Amino acid sequence: MQLFVNMPVKDLDRSKQFFTDLGFTIFGMAEGMASVVINQETQVMLLTEPVFASYISQEIADAHRSTEAILVLGMENPAQVDELVDKALAAGAGPAGVKQEDGVRYQRGFADLDGHHWEALCLVQPAG
Repeated sequence: MQLFVNMPVKDLDRSKQFFTDLGFTIFGMAEGMASVVINQETQVMLLTEPVFASYISQEIADAHRSTEAILVLGMENPAQVDELVDKALAAGAGPAGVKQEDGVRYQRGFADLDGHHWEALCLVQPAG
């Protein structure tokens, strides 16, 4: 089974560059959409707002004003969490959420260029 998360974006080229700057591969799907490849089973589909609107019957949420979902990427270690979030911030993202470091998890977040909330998470293995 695969998971495809669809997100509206205002400027597809700008969003593609943002995710490329984070180290993800982009796969062009069709006019007005592109896929951010997370892994073989998971992709985040970036759809221009008009394309996204063609699939829904309600208004497009403004992710800069409200949070509809938090997209969490599981990382192998805390250094990968910091690396991804630091790349995102350097590429124009804003901070999001609250850093979590409680001995069980290490987690930091950012808001992408369209305001979507992302978190990078590493579950810490107990000692012994």
